[in-house]
Amino acid sequence: MADELHAALRSGPFHVALRAAVEARGLTLERLRHRLAQRGLQVGVSSLSYWQHGTRRPEREESLRAVRALEEILELPPRSLIELLGPPRPRGRGPGVAYSTILRHARVIAALLDELDAVADDRRLHIAGMYESLRIGADHSTDSRETLQVVQAHEGAADRYIMIYRGDPGCDVERVTVDALEDCRVGRVRRDASTALLVAELLFDRALAVGETHVLRYRIRDASGAESTDYERGFRFPAGQYVLRVAFDPAALPVRIHRFSQRGPGAGEHTAADLTLNAHHAVHLTAAALPPGLIGIRWSWP
Repeated sequence: MADELHAALRSGPFHVALRAAVEARGLTLERLRHRLAQRGLQVGVSSLSYWQHGTRRPEREESLRAVRALEEILELPPRSLIELLGPPRPRGRGPGVAYSTILRHARVIAALLDELDAVADDRRLHIAGMYESLRIGADHSTDSRETLQVVQAHEGAADRYIMIYRGDPGCDVERVTVDALEDCRVGRVRRDASTALLVAELLFDRALAVGETHVLRYRIRDASGAESTDYERGFRFPAGQYVLRVAFDPAALPVRIHRFSQRGPGAGEHTAADLTLNAHHAVHLTAAALPPGLIGIRWSWP
């Protein structure tokens, strides 16, 4: 149980860590409610149950005070649960940032988007959820990146998702391919060899009405064999849940792996934490209610 709790506190998500802590301490939810009440915090058993099963998450200031109290009651390190919650969940679309704030070569990206008449398209969609899976080969290059994501329309006429890919140093972007796997098809693709950037349309079967959601799955393959040492995902607008999994070939395992987040290129890394390979030679991170910025996993080769 101690190992399970340690892993949950390190990697999250919040509800898994809370449930593991409650089970490790052997306290009932009624007992937790009573202990909180002794501190002047009124939290119902039903709310505690929702929190530990991920049905709801604490967001109001009083609820966050209760989470800090739970860290003490459950004998956890300070802020170990609070940090797993991340920033408050965005309400509505929320403010965004320019490409130059989060991505390198913003001018090149803008030119490629202009070729597709797609400068305004990402403003029409909100990423409600995204799961990405990378496979790193024995030659240290990225064999493939598969993405499953849920988008929601905030403006009318949203009929495509614009995907941006940046290859690793040494990438031959002409050898990068995009495959539509589920509920989309590949439209026009634009490349820039000097920056290893690729921009592609992933077309829906129809335009979404405001509030509608769409699920799509696609894959990127890079046959250039460029060595990979990290993967980061940039978000221009607040996003929902994000999960990133990186699996390594057992013949070539890294010596150190850690997660990180940044406000943008050149900014200092923060909320870094070491990650440990599991029995399947993989690591992952989870995050929710993401603000604009970068989040990813970095590794070092022997």
